[in-house]
Formats: sequence, C-alpha cells, structure tokens
Amino acid sequence: MLPLKEGVYMDKELFALLEERIDMLLESHAGLKLENARLSEENRRLLDEREALKGRLDAILRKLEVL
Repeated sequence: MLPLKEGVYMDKELFALLEERIDMLLESHAGLKLENARLSEENRRLLDEREALKGRLDAILRKLEVL
C-alpha cells in the first residue's frame, strides 16, 4: 500500500487503475486536440469559400443593377 496523508493508504491495484485512467484521458485529450485542429482548418477553409462566393454574388448583383 502507498501512504497518503493522514494515515490513509491506497493499494497498488487502485493506483494502477488510476494511472490507467489518466493515460486514457491523456490519449483522449491528444485525439481531441488533433480533431480540433482539423475542424479549425476546415472552418477556415469554409469561411474562405464563403467569402469568395459572397464576392462573386456581389459582382453579379452589381451587373444586374446596371441592367
């Protein structure tokens, strides 16, 4: 058993389980960071595409106003 404060002990199995859960959380965190980066890039691409389409639409509307 591993000593904790005030005479409380944590056995090795519980410590190993805690360590395993922490490792799982770290892996999950890393995966979420990658997913966030991918989604941020996709969002940037879609915003750029939207701006380009908006520019094209504005140009078409200006041409229609002339008519």
